[in-house]
Amino acid sequence: MIRIILTSLALGLISFTSSTPATVATAPASIHTSVIGNNASLSYHEKEVAFDAHLQEVYGQAGLQKQGLSFDVFRNAYIGFQNFKDKKLSSGAKSILTVVDFTKPSREKRMWIIDLDAKKVLFKTLVAHGRNTGNGTADKFSNEPNSYMSSIGFYLTDATYYGKHGLSLRLSGMDAKYNSNAMARAIVLHGADYATDTFVKQYGRLGRSLGCPAVPQEISKDVIETIKNKTVLYIHGNEKNYTSSYLDQSAAVNAFAANELKDGHINA
Repeated sequence: MIRIILTSLALGLISFTSSTPATVATAPASIHTSVIGNNASLSYHEKEVAFDAHLQEVYGQAGLQKQGLSFDVFRNAYIGFQNFKDKKLSSGAKSILTVVDFTKPSREKRMWIIDLDAKKVLFKTLVAHGRNTGNGTADKFSNEPNSYMSSIGFYLTDATYYGKHGLSLRLSGMDAKYNSNAMARAIVLHGADYATDTFVKQYGRLGRSLGCPAVPQEISKDVIETIKNKTVLYIHGNEKNYTSSYLDQSAAVNAFAANELKDGHINA
């Protein structure tokens, strides 16, 4: 029976292979114990089908396509989220995922904060990049001190503190080649008056930071309070050679099956 259900899911996913799908197929809200039985008996392919169905469901119900977030970028971020969760590195109390897409120009809202359990976007906002990363677009990235560039990859949010930008949030870079110097470089999330619609209207782009992801001052406190203390942040860029151990899809699929199917159903 499980193979019949998963075959149906697989057929539903065939039309969902494009990075910008025209429509989002709706996956079943849950697959119950009577259907699944013991998930340990599932093949990797069957686990992958369930994983993709759930990913598709979250993407569709959260309206992420309409909100402008690429499915491929979201998929990478979610794979990382599952791997952080499985390694018990991220918060067990929050299912919050923050995604930044620096392939979009700074005049566009390119940060999404997603409640994965509720399947909804909590914030979609502007976010500035580093001054040496580019003007209106983010073209170059660096992990080097004093580069004044943004760094791509996976981060875990850390503790808050009050600095020259008010309430700010420390970020721990988790990708050795790409952002591991974030703490030493004082790369933090903070509010800024140059990360606003008003600034965009005047200059056609956002202002730039010293490498920090800066958000509008008026929402910075709410953003920081929402994502602080070990939630996952994924910053996507145009770096074609970017790799991360947290982008291990097979590990994420197996973690999803173990964690999300262990009670006999995919939680809606």
